[in-house]
Amino acid sequence: MIEVRRARDRDRTAEPGTGIESRHAFSFGARYDPDNVRFGLLLACNEERLAPGAGFAEHPHRDTEIVTWVLEGELEHRDGDGRTVRLGPGGLQRLSAGGGVRHEERNAGRTPLRFLQMWLHPDTFGGPPDYAAAADPAPPGPGLRLLASGADSPDPAPPLRLRQRAAALYVGRPLTAGSGPLPAAPFVYVHGVRGRLRLGDHVLEPGDAARLRDEPGTSVRWPGAAEFLVWEMHAEPSYG
Repeated sequence: MIEVRRARDRDRTAEPGTGIESRHAFSFGARYDPDNVRFGLLLACNEERLAPGAGFAEHPHRDTEIVTWVLEGELEHRDGDGRTVRLGPGGLQRLSAGGGVRHEERNAGRTPLRFLQMWLHPDTFGGPPDYAAAADPAPPGPGLRLLASGADSPDPAPPLRLRQRAAALYVGRPLTAGSGPLPAAPFVYVHGVRGRLRLGDHVLEPGDAARLRDEPGTSVRWPGAAEFLVWEMHAEPSYG
């Protein structure tokens, strides 16, 4: 089954005067939809848009893998360990909240900031928090490239490791027309960022997403330059 969710149908939240606008692919915060709380292990996929100087003040998380991909502008991350990291377009970060962590995120640049923040269910709860980042680990080029994985021995090794053995994140940033296979997994999530994508009879525009359940052998095609993220997931959340 392939289910397409359009960018225009995402819930939007914006606090007047804050310079923050969020677009939610899943039920999030006060926007509760019991039929759209997750897909596979993916709990959230938020497109955040921050004006210069705007940001999310320090706040807590726990027992969540938070993966961020910067689309435009400059993102500044600060956390309770006194760490400050700035990432530009193509920058990737992973915050393993573990038993509890506090952090803040802001637009550190002079131009609008746009990033995708994705929340993943971890395979173990508790433990110390951990943070890692990579500046542009997958510059534009052919094919899908591995960004993050929790598998014991992926080859090649990913830029970032996840605390979830049943999940991996890829990016496609082709410069010319082409196609390629999607990972074979019970749950595959494709999020369009730039350009147009085609999955069978389905066309994805920027901001659209496709949820593939038990669809091995599916390929993705692009007629020109594009950018898209792909989650490969082999399990659903377990609370045992």
